[in-house]
Amino acid sequence: MTRRRRISVWVLFVAFVVVPLVEIYVLIQVGQVIGAWWTVLLLVLDSLFGAWLIKREGAKAWLALRTALETGRMPARELADAALILVGGTLMLAPGFATDALGIVLILPLTRPFARGLLTRLVSRRFLVVNANRPGPGSGGSVVRGEVVDD
Repeated sequence: MTRRRRISVWVLFVAFVVVPLVEIYVLIQVGQVIGAWWTVLLLVLDSLFGAWLIKREGAKAWLALRTALETGRMPARELADAALILVGGTLMLAPGFATDALGIVLILPLTRPFARGLLTRLVSRRFLVVNANRPGPGSGGSVVRGEVVDD
């Protein structure tokens, strides 16, 4: 089994086994402290807040992307923000407090730069691994060198 396939299996295991178990555990704990109906109400309010936040931040990200494209600037930061808002919004749609907390971290403008930095490092590392496996100069391939700048 290749390294990439092993990582994919672990990601799927975490997504479909570990995350639901954590969500159920957190829901039970919260329900025991504040009661079942209050927990349901809190989940509904959390979803409404998430929808409002996604709409607001998504509109800002879309405007920033359009502005970057209109001015002829490469929209790397704007695309990263849009991807983080999309992933955060998807997490906010899943019922549960743990995924909602992670979704909010990815969406909020205060915490998004930290997430953007992690995303930049992940993509940069992945790009370097992919390019390392390609043939270099003299063997018919080409190497593109550069750096990723996080604002």
